[in-house]
Amino acid sequence: MQRGASVIKIIKNANIYSPENVGAADVLVAGGKIAAVGKNIEASFEGANIEVIDASGKLMIPGLIDRHVHITGGGGEAGFASRTPEIRFSDISASGITTVVGLLGTDGSARNVEQLYAKACALEHEGISTYILTGSYGCPSITITGCVKKDMMFIDKVVGVKIAVSDHRSPHVTKEELTRLAADARVAGMLSGKRGFVHMHMGDGKAGLDMVSGIIRDGDVPIAQFSPTHVNRSSRLFESALEFAKMGGVIDITSSMDGGGDTIRASEAARLALESGVSPENITMSSDSNGSIPEYDDKGRLKSIGVAGIDSMRTELCDMVKNHSIPVETALKFVTSNPARAIGAGHKKGKIANGYDADIVIVDEDFNVEMVMAKGEKLVESGKCVKKGFFE
Repeated sequence: MQRGASVIKIIKNANIYSPENVGAADVLVAGGKIAAVGKNIEASFEGANIEVIDASGKLMIPGLIDRHVHITGGGGEAGFASRTPEIRFSDISASGITTVVGLLGTDGSARNVEQLYAKACALEHEGISTYILTGSYGCPSITITGCVKKDMMFIDKVVGVKIAVSDHRSPHVTKEELTRLAADARVAGMLSGKRGFVHMHMGDGKAGLDMVSGIIRDGDVPIAQFSPTHVNRSSRLFESALEFAKMGGVIDITSSMDGGGDTIRASEAARLALESGVSPENITMSSDSNGSIPEYDDKGRLKSIGVAGIDSMRTELCDMVKNHSIPVETALKFVTSNPARAIGAGHKKGKIANGYDADIVIVDEDFNVEMVMAKGEKLVESGKCVKKGFFE
């Protein structure tokens, strides 16, 4: 049984988005799972401690799933002093996020997958759900076992592999190398019952997604094996990402890109994708939190560097609904059920439904977080973190 789950909880009268609109209903939480969703739920169990939570006038949504977080930090493009810090547990929970996928960035030398795994286990112990990607920017991929296939097959948290494509910091892989990596990920996923995908950091290189499109067109690797992220980095990349999505691929929009320069703000990118005919099922959104935000001039020289924050996903969720007229149930898919499915956790994450993990967030009409529950345990109550990380 999950820690904190011995108390049975009934959340009453919330307006539930599962992410589909369920309407006003109650939710029964027991053993870290959602045990029932319905009207006027009452429960009586001998010897049980039952907590009733009144959520009248509030929205209940699934815990947000951030599929791109530099949990051990990232960066380093301006030297060792520019290495970004590890993420804190309370920063994750305060943003309404209950599941993260940790990954490495530019630096696959001073940082490694072993550290990534250890940090993911620490965050899981503290109270959220975690997965990781093996690899980093480079090729061949850095791993724990010495083999991408074996990392995916034998390390519980590894659900895919990361690589950088079409970026001046990328390893400039060939079509054959990327095809082989995708094929290895596919076979490893099949053998281990995982998604087994290639998560591609997309830069603003001239080739964009051309190589991936060629692999799909000329070969036998299914489009579902490729997961391009940062697709709103530039208008040129975004246009090719829309075509990729219309072919059936899933694109990942980065919520920390605010529309400066040639980037497209995440909420606007989501609206443009929907208006262009992309299926709502083929869009996810992630924060790139604790990764660096470097800016280069036209000669490739570093001009400035910052750090991405994790709350941007919740901010962009609100902006999609409030300022771009995207229905709540559609916008929520991008940060709940779609990423759950993309990482192979769609059977237990991303929905308010019987048998799913009790990852529940209560928000007001402006998506301000009031309560966060992860696997039945309260992490945030009345807008304040009631559980902190080990050293917080």
